Amino acid sequence: MAATRELKAQARDRVGKGAARELRRQGFVPAVIYGGKQPPVTISIPFKEAQKAIYAGGFLSHVLTLDVDGDKHQVIPRDYQLDVVKDFAMHVDFLRITKGTTLAVEVHVTFVNEEKSPGLKRGGTLNVVRHTIEVNAPADSIPEEIVIDLAGTDIGDSIHISAVTLPAGVTSTIADRDFTIATIVAPSGLRAAEAETGEEPAAEDEGESE
Repeated sequence: MAATRELKAQARDRVGKGAARELRRQGFVPAVIYGGKQPPVTISIPFKEAQKAIYAGGFLSHVLTLDVDGDKHQVIPRDYQLDVVKDFAMHVDFLRITKGTTLAVEVHVTFVNEEKSPGLKRGGTLNVVRHTIEVNAPADSIPEEIVIDLAGTDIGDSIHISAVTLPAGVTSTIADRDFTIATIVAPSGLRAAEAETGEEPAAEDEGESE
């Protein structure tokens, strides 16, 4: 897990559409902290800091420290709204993190050892079915990424969640099936040649329709 980022914020008393518009004119983004069996706290975040955090990647899967006028809160962003035209941050919802909290989060999938895949060396293509996987993870140990090792994979091979070693305490939110993450598919030239000779290409898992 990466080091926890920190954002500066200010408490705000006024709520409503008018107050929110005024905040945005002043260069702030309205936000709220909720959960943890405590009352919600309405806050504002500097617009530039909010934009930077949202577009840095992984915003909804990283625990943050919000420094609200010196009072620090451990939170995770759960939702945000963007302007439909300009993609500017309009509002952010933060969930307060308490001891023992487990969260469902989307974690990015990273593939390694492509150079050690016989199938890719032969011209095969990595067909990624899932670029992220939703997992249940302790709030204090959300993985930065899920690493898939492609060493030894060949054309026609499929990589399923059952073949992935998740970090301790982390489980897939999908538990009722062994879903596909990626497949190694034959290059188009090889498929055409096999069709002409009447050979059947290696079986491929076409993934899921969702």
